[in-house]
Amino acid sequence: MLKRILLLGFLAVLATPTPALTIYKYTDANGVVTYGDRPVSGAQIFVFRDRMVERFDTQVRLETSKQGDGEILSVRNDLFAPVNVEFKLTNVRNVDGALGKPIHLVLAPRSRVRLAALMPRDASQPMFYTPKLHHSLGDPRLQPSAYRYPLPWRGGPFRLTQGANGQYSHFTPKGRYALDIAMPEGTRIVAARAGTVVKIENDQSGKGRDPSGNFVRVLHDDGTMSVYLHLMHGSVSVREGQLVEVGQPIARSGNTGNSTGPHLHFVVQRNVGGELLSIPFEFAQAVDSLPNFAVGGE
Repeated sequence: MLKRILLLGFLAVLATPTPALTIYKYTDANGVVTYGDRPVSGAQIFVFRDRMVERFDTQVRLETSKQGDGEILSVRNDLFAPVNVEFKLTNVRNVDGALGKPIHLVLAPRSRVRLAALMPRDASQPMFYTPKLHHSLGDPRLQPSAYRYPLPWRGGPFRLTQGANGQYSHFTPKGRYALDIAMPEGTRIVAARAGTVVKIENDQSGKGRDPSGNFVRVLHDDGTMSVYLHLMHGSVSVREGQLVEVGQPIARSGNTGNSTGPHLHFVVQRNVGGELLSIPFEFAQAVDSLPNFAVGGE
């Protein structure tokens, strides 16, 4: 059955900011899936999911160790990037050494920090407390430096199919300033800026379990991170912790995850006040563009 996804070349975009478009998904008798902004018989509303759903709970975690009658609480960061951490204790009973207020710190890459040493006030009774650990990727203390990104691909020219603040899907905090560039699957993707590979995904086929599809996240010296999404299955050629240089091949473009067609979704992010946000950036040269709508891109 044909499962080719048709592009959305007919969605005009207004010059002034507007609410997100309602997108309808229709599958015909031949299995052809069409997306559009007008409801037709049998169509369903397409529910957009924010593609940036990386989870770091196994790599940034609270550790508890026994020390005599007490316990030592530490936080561990196994990532190749700093994380902003907030830690507090609630529902505290029979505990000495409990924190009076939340701890805020930036935990260096591949490091571990002791947070508290707890002892029971009454050694004959157990301690009781509820720990709460919140972490976000990046160091909010760093400020981005001026940088114009070389085009992160080889070949073309290709078309910009959805730009910053795109009504179709570029309206979430993590993706507001992202750019979608339609290109054939298998196009060589290269690092647009030097840095350390923080996280990769390489084993998704088609839609997969993650809306991001296969991706590469690179941390730069100024604390910003560039992310390359919807990459071809098995094509990522770098590893976590690896240093990459400008122009170095890192993967091939694909159509994985929550993608409406073959394209590269490129975004730059930084930690702002404990939240990872998309930030504006510029390419070093112009990208051929269409009106700002979702043609082969999400």
